[in-house]
Amino acid sequence: MSKAKIIQVKVKPNARKSSLHPLNDINLWQAELKSPPVDGKANKELIILIAEHFGCRKSAVTIKSGVSGRMKLIQIKSA
Repeated sequence: MSKAKIIQVKVKPNARKSSLHPLNDINLWQAELKSPPVDGKANKELIILIAEHFGCRKSAVTIKSGVSGRMKLIQIKSA
């Protein structure tokens, strides 16, 4: 039986380096991405960053809402 975790991520594209860190709330995170928000590049980088941080596959990470915005709801499926 798999569980899914939902987190909210505030995205800052065009950063000097990529990073992901929690903010004051346990389900609120901030992601700084090197990629620009063009042609889905930032979203792809965000999925890779989240998968690496939570130790799961990229296919387990889904952007549920906010694909074109800076605030995104991310679903992380785990076994």
